[in-house]
Amino acid sequence: MSVVSRTALWTMAAVAICLVLAWGIGRHRMQRNEPDADSKQAYGQRAANPGGYWPQFHGDQAQSGFVSGHLPEQLSLAWRFKAGDEVKSSPAIVDGRVYIGSSDKHVYALDVQTGRQVWSAVLDDMVEASPTLVDNVVYIGTLAGTFYALDAGSGSSRWIFSAGDKLAGGANWFRDSENRLCILVGSYDASIYCIDARTGKSVWTYKTGSFINGSPAVGEGYCVFGGCDAVIHVLSTADGARAGEINTGAYIAGSAAIRGNHVYVGNYEGELLKASLTEGQVVWRYSIDYNPFISSPAVTDEVVVIGGGDMRVHCVDNRTGKARWTYTSLGPVDSSPVIAGDKVIAGSDDGRLYLLSLADGRLLWSYEIGQSITSSPAVADGMVVVGCDDGMVYCFK
Repeated sequence: MSVVSRTALWTMAAVAICLVLAWGIGRHRMQRNEPDADSKQAYGQRAANPGGYWPQFHGDQAQSGFVSGHLPEQLSLAWRFKAGDEVKSSPAIVDGRVYIGSSDKHVYALDVQTGRQVWSAVLDDMVEASPTLVDNVVYIGTLAGTFYALDAGSGSSRWIFSAGDKLAGGANWFRDSENRLCILVGSYDASIYCIDARTGKSVWTYKTGSFINGSPAVGEGYCVFGGCDAVIHVLSTADGARAGEINTGAYIAGSAAIRGNHVYVGNYEGELLKASLTEGQVVWRYSIDYNPFISSPAVTDEVVVIGGGDMRVHCVDNRTGKARWTYTSLGPVDSSPVIAGDKVIAGSDDGRLYLLSLADGRLLWSYEIGQSITSSPAVADGMVVVGCDDGMVYCFK
């Protein structure tokens, strides 16, 4: 997640609104416009972090959470950096720097080798969103609903855009037919905003039925995301027009992932869904008996890995939707796991970071931090970086 604001999600008002909106929604119905032939190409097939980069939430525009590199079976703490408050934001890693936000209202740029602070920028409210790095600019929002474009080299502000409510999820991006860079971000005001990266002005806005907490996924002309209206929304990036809607039956707190012609998302009734973007149908559902999925899925052609409110990391067969294995931690797993080659790295509310075998879920290594990890790991160049509710950023090698 993009990191979820657990406080906001668990408030009585938010739960009541989302449940009312979700109630009575047909689980399998979809209203959609058939995409053109060019839009039916494959989505996001390559692994994340080309060249050792991790420029946004879950690594790439498709938010696949999949890295093709290698991690050893044992990791060592390389450094820690102390922020002024909880670090629920998930890190980005680009050009030898780690970028991450904090509830202390700062965005930090750190040297990835040493953890030394390069710069910090003070924003107008707490930062739970994951930064997105494109063309040497950091794009990030705050819980006040303010969206910033910051120079990646210095942290100076380039422009500011105001949404109508909280920005808890990370941004994504695409280039239009004229090669203009456009930034996408969802808000608690129920809108997805498309913003011109050069000017900070709105290109288009799409209104949904309720809060948008996660980060939108992007692939082959589509913007795909879920929200508290229980719907997977599929939009054309060109103009923000609706290309499809898939009702899931319960509100969606996390972010979607795209792989091939399919979207993967978990919902608050404990269902992980795989749905076809071109056909508009749910392919399979995997259930954990009403424990919520707040985590976002990591996806390869073979498996889908996600953390659950049942305190488990789940590995599901991508073809059948059947469980391959589960690993039980000591707290809810709201952090979004990463698949790194033949391993899985995941944080838990039990205060531990886990390294698991992708083949069978066997525990290879763990590190006890002591407080909840709701930040999602970033993996690049054999390093794992993650934030923690103890106010620290941790790097392991």
